[in-house]
Amino acid sequence: MSTTETWISSLRYKGDHLLLLDQQQLPRHTVYINVTTIEQVWDCIKKLQVRGAPAIGIAAAFGIVLWAKANNSLPYDEFKSKLLQQKAYLAGSRPTAVNLFWALDRVTGSAEQARDTEEAVQLIEQEALFIQQEDEETCRKIGEYALTLLKNGDCLMTHCNAGGIATSRYGTALAPMYLAKEKGWDLSVYANETRPVFQGARLTAWELQQAGINVTLITDNMAAHTLKTKNIAAVIVGCDRVAANGDTANKIGTFGLALQAKALGIPFYVASPLSTIDLNTSTGDDIPIEERPAEEVTHFQGEPIAPEGVKVFNPAFDVTPHEYITAIITERGIASGNYKKQLANFFNS
Repeated sequence: MSTTETWISSLRYKGDHLLLLDQQQLPRHTVYINVTTIEQVWDCIKKLQVRGAPAIGIAAAFGIVLWAKANNSLPYDEFKSKLLQQKAYLAGSRPTAVNLFWALDRVTGSAEQARDTEEAVQLIEQEALFIQQEDEETCRKIGEYALTLLKNGDCLMTHCNAGGIATSRYGTALAPMYLAKEKGWDLSVYANETRPVFQGARLTAWELQQAGINVTLITDNMAAHTLKTKNIAAVIVGCDRVAANGDTANKIGTFGLALQAKALGIPFYVASPLSTIDLNTSTGDDIPIEERPAEEVTHFQGEPIAPEGVKVFNPAFDVTPHEYITAIITERGIASGNYKKQLANFFNS
């Protein structure tokens, strides 16, 4: 997986359509969905066929491109009005990951510089391609900064999937693992299965195994025991939104993992591109938490595993307060301590 030809990408833009890796079918089948409409993009995001905050943002950006190309004959004023409607439509697919809104703002904002519809379509497409290209470089930089906190031979733990298939390449939390492999380091990783839809088991374990990285899969309720007995050097996770004070929303179970790491004196790192940091959200209390369908908990591969009619609480994310986070690793450096000041400085630099 070291070259463009062998890299398994989360999505591929083909001009008149988008190929989205169906992450619901992994690891048994590697299938790309041929997407031609903005409605299909919305559906893929909602159904977690494309997932991971950066990948969601990129997919949404290209969803706008597909709509724009299909409506390039509209008068410019009508095009701009309907463009904002499509932006709001895609923004409603998932509420927590801020990259979705960030990417939609960028591609629709680019059309404001146009003189007519034809130019607007060109600028929207160009901006979406920029977002995808920038994400790959951003992930590499995050990985490089993360490696300064690690050493050859370290054993890490991660939760959910913040890898290459959740971004355009490398991932965020998994980026240092890929870069360590390129450097010839020997890092090993414990991956939590991540209930209820098993992103760690289906995606992270598969992705790292494909890359030849030493990965061991555990169930979520084995994390504390593993942290205590397996000489874990650090926990590193991705995120879906970071508030201005450093509070971080990530896949459900992350907060519990942070509590365990804190109790055992193990560093807990969050890998976050600046596009996932939301300075307009003051604290984690202000982050909307998506709740998913009950069937994700009560059924497995369509078969019931719980009593019929049982009540279910299924939040997709939880929020880890900043005091449990050792450092936040971005493409512009590493923040720790006074997150409110340091995160703001990254945007001002």
